[in-house]
Amino acid sequence: MTRAVTGHALDGALRVAVELAEWASETIRSGGGGAGGPIRQKAGPADIVTDTDEKVEAHVRAVLRREFPDWGITGEEYGVEEAAPGAPHWLIDPVDGTTNYAHGLGWCSFSLGLAEPDGAPLLGVVADPWRGEVFTAVRGGGAHLNGEPIRAADHTTLTGHVFLTEWAAHAHWPGLDALLTELAARHCTARVMGSTALSLAQVAAGRATAAAIGEFHPVDGLPALLIATEAGAVAMPRLPAYDEPLLLSAPQAAAEARELWRTTVGSHEPTPR
Repeated sequence: MTRAVTGHALDGALRVAVELAEWASETIRSGGGGAGGPIRQKAGPADIVTDTDEKVEAHVRAVLRREFPDWGITGEEYGVEEAAPGAPHWLIDPVDGTTNYAHGLGWCSFSLGLAEPDGAPLLGVVADPWRGEVFTAVRGGGAHLNGEPIRAADHTTLTGHVFLTEWAAHAHWPGLDALLTELAARHCTARVMGSTALSLAQVAAGRATAAAIGEFHPVDGLPALLIATEAGAVAMPRLPAYDEPLLLSAPQAAAEARELWRTTVGSHEPTPR
């Protein structure tokens, strides 16, 4: 049986999550990214980890275990701690954009979310350590940036605006090349910045009109997905399966974005559900 998470419990969870995001941001800024700290490979040369990744996740896990002992935890570096039956679970990406961080590029993020047992998002926090920004959302409560409400852009077209995407690790994903070609033909400026969570959050802030990723992973995608949809963005599909593509768009440009996606990504077309 799923245990309902009350509004009071979510308020407490958000408070703790924001405090952790602020601590993580300071730790990331002072952690020596690009300053000669050790870099270790995980699955391959493009999949790396630093001491900061591990330090941040270890601390966040310790706090979450203490404050929410029945809730599960899934993290980028240390795997899964199961929840009590029916309880929600946390999702941690301590440094989303480790390659940028390790090479001294100031575009990475801390991502923390809370999801129901079936994966539906309840809470999301994405922190940008370099710009001092913390994006937050609780399901049904709208999206905020440093405590102030935010909304997706009111653009009615992709033309002339920014479209953010990410590689699948270090590689293109099926349909991406055709998508980039069509975006260029529409005078829509594409950017590949290097942090899924932070790129998706830009749609929530109205800075990017749309964003797409070829392989959705909840640990870095779910918090930002909730933030964007609470800001009014359209997600296609509304909740992707693991490794399924995701398209986010400002609401009035969603029809154009969906059609462009259909004609380029083809069999990976997202459909509302």
